[in-house]
Amino acid sequence: MARSISRVSGVVTTGPLAPFVDAYIERLKGRGYTRLSVVNLQRQLSWLSRWLEADGVGPDGLNEELIDSFLGVERGSGRARALLSRPGLVCLLEVLRELGAAPPAAVQLPLSSTDALMGSFRGYLVSERGLSAGTVRGYVDRATRFVAGRAPGELGQVTAAEVMAAVLRESESVSVSATQNFVASVRALLRFCFIEGIVDIDLSQAALAVTGRRRSSLPRGIAKDDAAALLGSCDRRTSVGRRDYAVILILLRLGLRRGEVAGLRLEDIDWRAGELVVVGKGGRLDRLPLPADVGEAIAGYLSRGRPASDLRQVFLQARAPFEPIAAGTVASTVRRACRRAGIVEVGSHRLRHTVACEMVAARVPLTEIAQVLRHRSLQSTAIYARVDVDTLRLLAQPWPQGASR
Repeated sequence: MARSISRVSGVVTTGPLAPFVDAYIERLKGRGYTRLSVVNLQRQLSWLSRWLEADGVGPDGLNEELIDSFLGVERGSGRARALLSRPGLVCLLEVLRELGAAPPAAVQLPLSSTDALMGSFRGYLVSERGLSAGTVRGYVDRATRFVAGRAPGELGQVTAAEVMAAVLRESESVSVSATQNFVASVRALLRFCFIEGIVDIDLSQAALAVTGRRRSSLPRGIAKDDAAALLGSCDRRTSVGRRDYAVILILLRLGLRRGEVAGLRLEDIDWRAGELVVVGKGGRLDRLPLPADVGEAIAGYLSRGRPASDLRQVFLQARAPFEPIAAGTVASTVRRACRRAGIVEVGSHRLRHTVACEMVAARVPLTEIAQVLRHRSLQSTAIYARVDVDTLRLLAQPWPQGASR
């Protein structure tokens, strides 16, 4: 019987996975796991190895489904959830596959005709329209609902009446704004199909625009005291605190979107020129001045908070494996800071609004605000003109004297 004893932890591993303990430990260390985490994951490996041995299964029988079954059994037996890690076992499976001890991942089934169409449509939205990943997902999801139950070959026979009927059905079950998004997605799909020759006539305009009253509120930022409280809630004596402080300061000073913060790379920072390259929507590149306090915050995180890693992204996860943070992490960072500061929770986009509202209050022209926020059209920036109500009052014409009612 194969048997492996770790000299570091004293964990004894028996069974079919024992010969792979050393390779597994090296992979975990390479991914930045702490010594304690490595020991805990090695214990999990030993439990899995004995479980496989009891069922007469070797490494060549291990796959994702078997891992899920093992975790279900362990949780059902009362094993502490903190001691079980699916990512740790997936990492083990990767090691086994690279060593040829486990079969490769199952081959994906051929795409259906609808999936193939949506794949091509997705590529069109990215390459030709330059839409962001989140916008593309929304377009594809809504377009998929439109073609549901219809083979791509049948799109050539679609009529304007059918397009209008689909919009009407959608409007009966969702809000006005959701219907407007559906119309935009269907129009984009029909235009794509016309370009590709799938349909003979451009029916995109058959998806009629949907109008409706919607509450139009003024863009709102947060007060200066609340902004200071957010920054003050970050414990800069810790690695996580230094990262959170830098993230929130970037949002407050530069007005970046959460995805843009998560996507910042080390080469995007020009320390000598004092500039920051921002990759915005559709891959648009913009250079922004790097304020001294923002640069100091980033430098503090890089020198005394960022885990050692070959990754080029600036901000990494606080716990192993040290992968780049996601856009959702930026949003949750702001919400956690709000709770620590004892203020009303806001999203990361409210900090972007804060930058714009402060510039409006300082009488910065809309064209310059648009440059900072990197809006493609001044129409997107014009909503902030309504924030300065006092100035708008000065522009209002007096009511004509003696006018009849």
